[in-house]
Amino acid sequence: MTKQAVLSLTLWLVCLSSSLSAQPFQLASARVPQDLKKLSIEELAQIDVTSVSRRSERLSETAAAVSVINPDQIFRSGLTTLPEVLRLADAIDVARVNSSTWATSVRGFTTNPANKLLVLIDGRSVYSPLTSGTFWDTEDMVLNDVDRIEVIRGPGGAVWGPNAVNGVVNVITKNAASTLGDYVSVGSGSDEHIFAVGRHGGRMRGGAYRVYGKYRQHGEQVFTDTGADAGDPVQLGQAGFRMDSSSDGPVTWVLESNAYRGTDGFSDRPDGDVAGGHVLGRWNRTFSDSSALQAQFYYDGNYRQVPSQFTEKRHTFDLDLQQRLKRGRHDVVFGGEMRFSRGNDIGVAGFDFDP
Repeated sequence: MTKQAVLSLTLWLVCLSSSLSAQPFQLASARVPQDLKKLSIEELAQIDVTSVSRRSERLSETAAAVSVINPDQIFRSGLTTLPEVLRLADAIDVARVNSSTWATSVRGFTTNPANKLLVLIDGRSVYSPLTSGTFWDTEDMVLNDVDRIEVIRGPGGAVWGPNAVNGVVNVITKNAASTLGDYVSVGSGSDEHIFAVGRHGGRMRGGAYRVYGKYRQHGEQVFTDTGADAGDPVQLGQAGFRMDSSSDGPVTWVLESNAYRGTDGFSDRPDGDVAGGHVLGRWNRTFSDSSALQAQFYYDGNYRQVPSQFTEKRHTFDLDLQQRLKRGRHDVVFGGEMRFSRGNDIGVAGFDFDP
């Protein structure tokens, strides 16, 4: 057994100049969802994105190659998993290895897992220090709750830190006030044997909330040469909630959490187990149109057991502070992030961990 303690301190300073329009400052969490179906071609170029420089800016004015996947594209695609949805973006390579494993990257270097692509979900990094990549089998969600997915093709380490070598994928979900009422989706097919989603959203004092549950069972793949089943079915169940404060005042906050458990099938060994969850809190304080402060904290815990290979239990704590100031035509975004990750990793014969 080995114990790993990883302390990552990332300080970043981004100075942006020549803002052509005097837009009021708006944090990502306070962004009002845009009805993309009603926009013209010219208006689509003015869609706000936040992943390039940690501030809201027009897509046509960003200093990076960015693709935006909107809710209408996701709905029309009929896709049921996040990695499949990423195929809707430009110049991103998404390859399925087996029922539970994906190789996803941009600008080449597509491996399993790709360790040069940073993936964020609502500002929470889903980077795994075990492999320096992302385990896509557990990064599932209610796709109907996605507000947009921003895919940046190019380096982003100065802003986001580790893994943002070739690109950044930032999945941003809708606030709770945009998902009021009940939503149910059930499906079945030759690949997705069972697919069921249930969600309820309502108002509470000073804000709104939503709770959800999702279960999916993906069938075995088939060997093309023999037509035999690969013996790698996947099932995953999860539940979670999100609460948002009202956006009327200068102070806003978000609290969200989820928990999951499932099994990954393998063609050459018994099934593996996965389990985990996270809690994320974000607090925003707007002082004026030109000044705002954001603080975010999250805890992520997960367990993964792959027979004949390894077993890991990992706990990650992350604290992120961000300040934005506007001086004339210049925007200055600065802050710091501290992340502590500790894993207890147990290997087997032929697969060992050396701290």
